[in-house]
Amino acid sequence: MKEHNFYAFISRMKYINRWGLMRNTITENIQEHSYDVAVLAHAIALIANKRFGGNYNPERACMYAMFHDTNEIITGDLPTPVKYFNKEIKESYAQLEDISKEKLVSMLPDELKEEYRELLFYEEKDSDYYPIVKAADKISAYIKCVEEVKAGNGEFKKAKTATAKAIKEMKFPPADYFMEKFVPAYSLTLDELD
Repeated sequence: MKEHNFYAFISRMKYINRWGLMRNTITENIQEHSYDVAVLAHAIALIANKRFGGNYNPERACMYAMFHDTNEIITGDLPTPVKYFNKEIKESYAQLEDISKEKLVSMLPDELKEEYRELLFYEEKDSDYYPIVKAADKISAYIKCVEEVKAGNGEFKKAKTATAKAIKEMKFPPADYFMEKFVPAYSLTLDELD
C-alpha cells in the first residue's frame, strides 16, 4: 500500500512564521494564523447571514479559511510588500501558489484529491466565499497589529493603519460590522474583558 504524505506535510505549517520582515513581540506561524482566520471566517459568514441576508454555509467558510495558506508550507510566507511589489511578481507568485497547491493535492490518495482540490482552490471553485475568507485574513492581520502595538511594538503602527484601510476598501459590510463590534475588545486586558 502506498503511503501518502499530505497530512504529515500540512502539520508542518507550525514551522512557517509570518511577518518575516517585521520585528515581532509574539511570533505567529501559519498554523496559528489559519486557525484564527477559520474562526473569523465562520463568524463573518454567520454575520453575513443573520444581519445582511446572506446565504453562506459558515462551516464551509471555516474550512476554506483553515486551508487558505497551506501552500505556504512549500512557498513560505512571502511578505505582502514583496508579493505585491509589481504586477510581474504578483502574477508569478500566483502561478507558484497554484503549483504548490497541486503538489499538496498530489500527496493524497485519488479518492480524496477532488475534495481537497476544492478546499485549496476555493477561490476558483466556490468564489462566493472569497470575500469572507479574504476579510477574515485581513482582520486576523489587523488583530495581530493591534496586539503588537498594545505590547509596545511601534513597528506595527503603519501596518495597522494600512490593514484597516484595506478592510474598509473591501466594502464588505459583514467585515465592517465585525471590525466595529468585535475588534475593539482585542485592545482590552484580560481583566477588562470580564
